[in-house]
Amino acid sequence: MTLYTADHLWTPEGFVSGQRASTSTDDAAERVRLGSVALPGIVNAHSHAFQRAMAGLAEYQTDPSDNFWTWRETMYRFAGLVEPEDLYAIAAQLYVEMLEAGYTRVCEFHYLHHQTGGRPYADPAAMSQAVLAAARDTGIAITLLPVLYMAGGFDGRALSQRQQRFSHSVDSFLQLLSRLRAHEDPQCTIGIALHSLRAVPPAALAEVLAAEAGHARPIHIHIAEQMPEVSECLTLRGQRPVAWLLDHATVDARWSLVHATHMDAAEIVASASSGATVAVCPTTEANLGDGIFPLQPYLAAGGAISIGSDSHVSISPVEELRWLEYAQRLQAMRRNVAVGTGQAHVGANLFAAIQHGGQKSAHGNTAMPAEADFIALDDAHPLLCARLPEQILDAWVFSGNRPLVRDVMAGGRWIVRDGMHPRREKVAEDYRRVLAKLLAQM
Repeated sequence: MTLYTADHLWTPEGFVSGQRASTSTDDAAERVRLGSVALPGIVNAHSHAFQRAMAGLAEYQTDPSDNFWTWRETMYRFAGLVEPEDLYAIAAQLYVEMLEAGYTRVCEFHYLHHQTGGRPYADPAAMSQAVLAAARDTGIAITLLPVLYMAGGFDGRALSQRQQRFSHSVDSFLQLLSRLRAHEDPQCTIGIALHSLRAVPPAALAEVLAAEAGHARPIHIHIAEQMPEVSECLTLRGQRPVAWLLDHATVDARWSLVHATHMDAAEIVASASSGATVAVCPTTEANLGDGIFPLQPYLAAGGAISIGSDSHVSISPVEELRWLEYAQRLQAMRRNVAVGTGQAHVGANLFAAIQHGGQKSAHGNTAMPAEADFIALDDAHPLLCARLPEQILDAWVFSGNRPLVRDVMAGGRWIVRDGMHPRREKVAEDYRRVLAKLLAQM
């Protein structure tokens, strides 16, 4: 057993000087000093690893009304090229970047399953295994969320040719889950992801949830990200997406609703009351022009949030939190929106929120392990100079873009030291080689 110490160690009640984070009450236990300013590691609650390699490739106008749906065309072209060895190199690069930024666990929303055209690989789990190997080799903990993707819209139309790589029947999906769960350990959880209500017909949704009823593992779903999705759901199912889901599934603390950008007042209250977490992805939602999540009323209703980097146009929890708050300020035309009862500091309030919600997104309703995941900030950096403990998180989130993460411990092991992952150069070399090959085919 190990006792972890720091001069200023973050707890849900705030920073405590000299506090020990302990997995034991044994006074003879090993002691590890984390540094002067230490935070718990951060969960990245929503990731599509392969999209890191296409960040920046869709930043030119293809249509005067460019939106998520036109961006998706670029994504489909790129996704059609990626093979398991490519995915491993891309995911390893991404996970090194995440660890250096302070993310110590990733929820990988994984829908790139088969060969182009939809034929399974000789090992039907080959793409999933590539992601798991990248996580293991870089040292980040992973909640792998294999995705069920069956239909091209709310009307149940068949998947397009470009979507065949994502496809599963209910039976083959459940078989994949069973195969992957043999790999579970404290650093690896296998949950499930339902791509979206438009991609999973109601009967399939009910069948998969019935099969998972005996589990407490996490369940994630894209929902209410785009207004056309809301309009189509209203037209064909008579309800908005979040309202329909709450009426047709037992949504509870296992669930993470990814984006949930477009909810009405009743949906906000109902989803917050369900115990579900909303995984907000501010930099991707801004990049795609999705809209602004209703943060203040959702938090006021007692809702839980986590953050994710989604399409990975940014790999920075600081930037996610800053965008989350700044979007609210622009919309409300006032400052310091995301505060809580008894907590007037925005940085501290948001950090506490994503710690609670991130654990739920990563672990669902399972007992949350006492993870030895810590971030040591560079307390000597000018941006943290002379800050009181209650000002540290505000300074980290709102004082600039210089990296302040010095060391990162994941799973009880120091992974990042002095801001650098030990495999950074080798992983980057492999990534450059793979990316040159893929972009030559675009």
